[in-house]
Amino acid sequence: MNYASILALTEQQHQVVQRHLYPGDGLEAAAILLCSEAAPPRKRLIARKVILVPHGDCPRRERDFLAWPGSALTDAIDAAEKEKLALVLVHSHPGNLFAFSQQDDRSDQITIASILQGYGTRHGTAIMTPNGAMLARWYEADMKSQPFDAVSVSGHDLRWWWSDGAFTQRPLAFTSPARDELSRLVACVIGVSGTGSIVAEQLARMGFGRVILIDHDRVEHKNLNRILNTTLADAASEELKVHVMAKAISAYRGDGVAVPMPASITTREAVLLASQADVLFSCVDTLDARQIADEIATTFLLPLFDVGVTIPTRRQDGQIVIADVCGRIDYVHPGGSTLRDRGVYSAATLRAEYLRRVAPDAHSAEVKAGYLKGIAEEAPSVITLNMRAASACVMEFIARVFPFRHSDNSNFARTQFSLAAGEELNTVEHAFPRETSPRLGQGMSEPLLGLAAMRVPKPRERQ
Repeated sequence: MNYASILALTEQQHQVVQRHLYPGDGLEAAAILLCSEAAPPRKRLIARKVILVPHGDCPRRERDFLAWPGSALTDAIDAAEKEKLALVLVHSHPGNLFAFSQQDDRSDQITIASILQGYGTRHGTAIMTPNGAMLARWYEADMKSQPFDAVSVSGHDLRWWWSDGAFTQRPLAFTSPARDELSRLVACVIGVSGTGSIVAEQLARMGFGRVILIDHDRVEHKNLNRILNTTLADAASEELKVHVMAKAISAYRGDGVAVPMPASITTREAVLLASQADVLFSCVDTLDARQIADEIATTFLLPLFDVGVTIPTRRQDGQIVIADVCGRIDYVHPGGSTLRDRGVYSAATLRAEYLRRVAPDAHSAEVKAGYLKGIAEEAPSVITLNMRAASACVMEFIARVFPFRHSDNSNFARTQFSLAAGEELNTVEHAFPRETSPRLGQGMSEPLLGLAAMRVPKPRERQ
């Protein structure tokens, strides 16, 4: 499987463009996307800014024809050049044609050629039909067009419009057509331990074309009661968790589906691999790893599913008893509230975690960092809880791609369950504060993720 080439937008960007391109007059209209790029080998343009071309500035607007104003193109080039962004010229097809017309081809030969002469090496064009479906292509210096395999929009729902016209009728969840669409996509699981191994197992068996596995840790005997596919031999040889999972996936899916990365997500190489995905699953147990996953989702316009479990304890009659058995699943879409906005981590909690890490003898702090809050348990038998949370996490993804709920997906930004109380609580997206991140759609701009530690290594550092 090759990585699908993608033009990626947020739900908010898509809605802004659609409203502008379809003002109600039945005539073609224009907008321009300024896009950053993902890391190679994937061809993925990431919409960073939207420029709406005023309707009155277009020399001609007809039902099947649009003349681009030169001033709009010049202004877009000036804006793009400052940050080395690519341009994608978008116009509407009021007649509902989901294809590039001969008139579109002739127009591109003029507009894109003039842009390439003045700036850059790769730019594109796109069309949008009245229902919001988009088709896109790009041009390089030879002016031969190449189609983007899909245009993706990440919001409360997840949608891909495929250039070959597949899946225009959305597949039903849990069916073979749904599996066929997933076979075109790449999932990334960050953290392949108790919960992550179960998430990865589900994604691979559901039919994802590739499953990227990121984890630096090795199998220990204490892991065998909760990490899928691990064996006594793996623990004895201290095998890498990602290699164990990749070997298992290869046994039932064949070679090339699992892509193991034995590194921490806090490293540049792991971030670059994660950025190749279409969807992220964060199954980590540290806050700094969650922060990085959060930043990757924002920077590369990727949907993120974050899962966590805990078993708080309390004292009762002089004994420690279980107070609750809890799980949390957060769905984060680019442009919406982040894990930071939702209080999953903060500067203060990141600092506290760092202090625990550099002071491992602080026993009380270490006790609080495990599954069972208040008990030092080396091998917690929590596979049943992990199964519950991992399944809820992947079901949340399915509900976004192949909607089946009776109410809007915006009502399920966060799901929390209490097995002790037998309750489940869903939180709506607008209940969380939201700060617009300057990293939204930044792609490969340096330093990566805006973090000095992620900068390109100097030649001496590479040795």
